[in-house]
Amino acid sequence: MRAREGAVLKKGRVIFHIDMNSFYASVETAFDPALSGKPLAIAGNAKERKGIVVTCSYEARARGVKPPMPLWEAKRLCPDLIVKPPNFDRYRSSSKEMFEVLREYTDLVEPVSIDEGYMDLTDTPYREKAYETALEIQKRLQEELLLPSSIGIAPNKFLAKMASDMKKPLGITILRKREVPDVLWPMDIGEMYGIGQKTAEKLRTLNIEKIGDLAAADEIALKRLLGINGPRLKRRANGIDNGEVNPDRIYEFKSVGNSSTLPHDSTDEKELGRLFDKLAGSVSDRLRRKDVMASKIFIMIRYADWTNITRSKTLQNPTDRADEIASTAKALFHQHWQGNAVRLLGVTGTGLVKRDEAFKQLDLFSFQEDAKDEPIQKLMNELNEKYGTDLIKKGIRVVKKESNTSGTSFNKDFFQERRQDQ
Repeated sequence: MRAREGAVLKKGRVIFHIDMNSFYASVETAFDPALSGKPLAIAGNAKERKGIVVTCSYEARARGVKPPMPLWEAKRLCPDLIVKPPNFDRYRSSSKEMFEVLREYTDLVEPVSIDEGYMDLTDTPYREKAYETALEIQKRLQEELLLPSSIGIAPNKFLAKMASDMKKPLGITILRKREVPDVLWPMDIGEMYGIGQKTAEKLRTLNIEKIGDLAAADEIALKRLLGINGPRLKRRANGIDNGEVNPDRIYEFKSVGNSSTLPHDSTDEKELGRLFDKLAGSVSDRLRRKDVMASKIFIMIRYADWTNITRSKTLQNPTDRADEIASTAKALFHQHWQGNAVRLLGVTGTGLVKRDEAFKQLDLFSFQEDAKDEPIQKLMNELNEKYGTDLIKKGIRVVKKESNTSGTSFNKDFFQERRQDQ
């Protein structure tokens, strides 16, 4: 039995999960209709080793292309593949328009990424005609924005997400809790939302191959294997999810990081140092855009043999300064690097605190530097007091326009910017 594509949810909450189909490729096709019906991939630089398919059209998928496939392999499978670089400004604009449509139906819209989000229609006039409303939303997104979508309708967020994945493109699926044993339980454990490849492999050590196996698994064994996440996954496998649709959840972030793959495996300390400087600068820019500071710095090293290590250091004082982030990252690297060839480096700031809540402890070594800033701080305070608190803020750079090659956290940065615009 499959989840039905019609009828009404008469009891409980009415939650929609809206999932845009091949979003980046669809936006490019909407911008250039000549791409319609052709195999299209959005990918990085084809000349670089790190060039991979980010997303692709369904015509390309029919030829075997799929993300995150290396671009060279995609072109081998589909020689006439059209390749476009990411245009994040364009995707941002389309995403804003998409969410504006959703908010016409309810204020309870929770974006989870640039191309998907939840809606809670429980206390709206639309709950009695959920399927018809989903059809209307899907039609509007298609006709007004030229963007296809799939919609899942269910009594909670987890089931709505699972339902939206059941028919793509342009699917609308209702999934009720009572249908979980027939619809979800026969599915492979790797198909369950919230379970990645590594978690699936761990679960298989307990002979959990299907979602139904997880639903019936011993909770103590799950907790021993996966910690507190084990029992939570079991509840989801049984169709239980009490999570609320929270419009502000997208703005909750715990870290800011960037990583970059080198064009070749390297043991050149100067080259690696320059990459750390570049990554630290990017992290610093994003911390300042978010108006937060990091209390802890993580680095990630991926060696040529794909072995990964992570190391971290807690800072004496929170920072958003690129030089402090870079020096901490380099010190961690040299402390743990054994001279092996490096493939990728990453820098992440965690333990984030709002700038106006950050407390800097003055010690013998930082007092002199802080004292130099005191006249400047006094002038800033006077100007802010006279003309408004947002006139001048120490250490905040002008927000730069996002380029077409934004970093790995584009989704979170995008939604943070939307919040500031409201």
